[in-house]
Amino acid sequence: MGSRKQDSSIARKEANKDVVKASLNNCPSSPRKMRLVADIIRGEQVDKALYILKYSKKEASNKLEKLLLSAMANWQTKNEGADIEEANLIVKEIFVDSARQLKRLRPAPQGRGYRIRKRSNHVTLILGNKEN
Repeated sequence: MGSRKQDSSIARKEANKDVVKASLNNCPSSPRKMRLVADIIRGEQVDKALYILKYSKKEASNKLEKLLLSAMANWQTKNEGADIEEANLIVKEIFVDSARQLKRLRPAPQGRGYRIRKRSNHVTLILGNKEN
């Protein structure tokens, strides 16, 4: 009974070798701005996604480029000895969630104060094989 459980965990680890995750927490830009760039690279091959991010004018693309490079490094450590070009890696999933908001007050006319919400976000990036 114990060996059967062990066999299933080994099979699950082999299946998970192709899927790698990287996350960026508390990034100080609004989730909406980050989603604009994240939508562009969703489903793209890794090398094409890097090219898109490198030549994009958006500020969020610099942070996502660094995150994608981190995910690729995670894949390298998980699959030692394998070549990243032959792996056919794609951006399987990328999603942006809102994080904490810093609330500030801006002086307004007649003694009032307008609230400013400085938003931040969490980005999760999952790389996978093209075949799966």
